[in-house]
Amino acid sequence: MQEVVIYTDGACRGNPGPGGWGALLEAGDAQRELCGGEPETTNNRMELTAAVEALNALKTACVVELYTDSNYVRQGITTWLAGWKRNGWRTAAKKPVKNADLWQALDAACQRHTITWHWVKGHAGNAGNEAADALANRGIDTLGADATEQTVKY
Repeated sequence: MQEVVIYTDGACRGNPGPGGWGALLEAGDAQRELCGGEPETTNNRMELTAAVEALNALKTACVVELYTDSNYVRQGITTWLAGWKRNGWRTAAKKPVKNADLWQALDAACQRHTITWHWVKGHAGNAGNEAADALANRGIDTLGADATEQTVKY
């Protein structure tokens, strides 16, 4: 299987507010940048969307090293997800899981890949994380005057 390194990030101007997501995918010497945005969203939704879009962009099953600065995403996928599924998408407190639609999409996107999840401190000089952050902000900027949802692939 091909080995891929992915850096993801989400951004929001206001929370909720206009948001963007970005992902940098690296396989050998090849790089691919993805970004998109939504006019009214939350930072957590954009963090999740970045991971979903990055994994779904892979055409074949891959061995993935995925880096995120979101403890919400990393802990959710590595620790909380199994319990949520077992409890019918309810938390331990019996409340509906927030962003269940995106957690389900991320769960599905993970199925064909072997993924190791890493947390990196945001805005701390990690080049991949800084690139993903810039892409997430580009995702917001590309919303334009009409503020419609869009995805831009480079």
